Amino acid sequence: MRAALLLASCLLPLSIWGQGGPRARELGVPFDGTPGKWNAITDVKGVEVGQTTLISGDGALKVGQGPVRTGVTVVVPRGRANGDPVFAGWFAQNGNGEMTGTTWVEESGFLESPIAITNTHSVGVVRDAVIAWGLDHHRMLQPWSLPVVAETWDGGLNDINGFHVKPEHAIQALDGARGGAVAEGGVGGGTGMICYEFKGGIGSASRVLPAAQGGYTVGVLVQCNCGTREQLTVAGVPVGKEIREGTPQWRAGLGVDRDLGSIIIVVATDAPLLPHQLKRIARRATMGLARTGSTSGNGSGDIFIAFSTANPGVYDGPGPSKVEMVDNGHMNGLFAATVQATEEAIVNALVAGRTMTGIDGHTVVGLPHEELQRVLKKYNR
Repeated sequence: MRAALLLASCLLPLSIWGQGGPRARELGVPFDGTPGKWNAITDVKGVEVGQTTLISGDGALKVGQGPVRTGVTVVVPRGRANGDPVFAGWFAQNGNGEMTGTTWVEESGFLESPIAITNTHSVGVVRDAVIAWGLDHHRMLQPWSLPVVAETWDGGLNDINGFHVKPEHAIQALDGARGGAVAEGGVGGGTGMICYEFKGGIGSASRVLPAAQGGYTVGVLVQCNCGTREQLTVAGVPVGKEIREGTPQWRAGLGVDRDLGSIIIVVATDAPLLPHQLKRIARRATMGLARTGSTSGNGSGDIFIAFSTANPGVYDGPGPSKVEMVDNGHMNGLFAATVQATEEAIVNALVAGRTMTGIDGHTVVGLPHEELQRVLKKYNR
């Protein structure tokens, strides 16, 4: 019965909890740079995103029963039909978190699997499911698999110790991965997440460089669960200090610092970059995060990974492979695009967030759109 209820919750219309309303740009938030068609990570050709959302139950926490506010989000670098590995690099701004498989990414320079994001206590089951999916789809490149699976903590709203994410939920997200618009806010792995003490979750954005800088695309997806209210900055405006209503006072009862969340940032590009250059790109995500006010507190796992869809077919050729690369002196546009898209993806996650109540009646309010516009106007933004 419980399994049936959870499966039904996966089928809730995404507009209830995530994308369906205006995005940050549509509210008039000013951002630098030019976005792609979808203003999402899927603007990088071939990249697909899939999400499974689990929402069920209300009231008091009963471990193993709920309430459930969690899920899985996956990013498939070349799409479900193409298992060709991509060059990648990763960076941990603050390591109080987990992203599996990164030692092999560091050693080999390749990302060989989809990237999955879930809650902290579901990393293991999602990792195993990604391996099983790879076996079923003939994606195993060696006799073992070291997939990249990352997490943020949703235990303020979700029965995290109930282990409600099952293998079929990760596989559902993988099988459902598509290009196009990306649902944002409280969906997928971001379902129960809190960002700057507003409702957080999944956000995405992209930038297209001008032809003079190569015309490349940079796309970003975030699972945002970090920060305290007074830190929140939007377009240079101290929005968190201006909008104090609805701060979740129950967080003080957790007995730890309020900045106890995390953020996972995935950066994709079609620019031909080598692994060490992609590590440089991953580091720049830190600057986009900082623009929104975060100081990466001790309790925050701020872990970023970047990959390039260029240079296909170089993973395991018969001899020396010929690769292309942007020279270091022409990477500034890519750095700027990463910073800009990361900033906007985080704000998109906040704008898409809807007020949610979870375990023990804990409620987190969504960022009020009219108040955001009022504050921006106050500061002539």
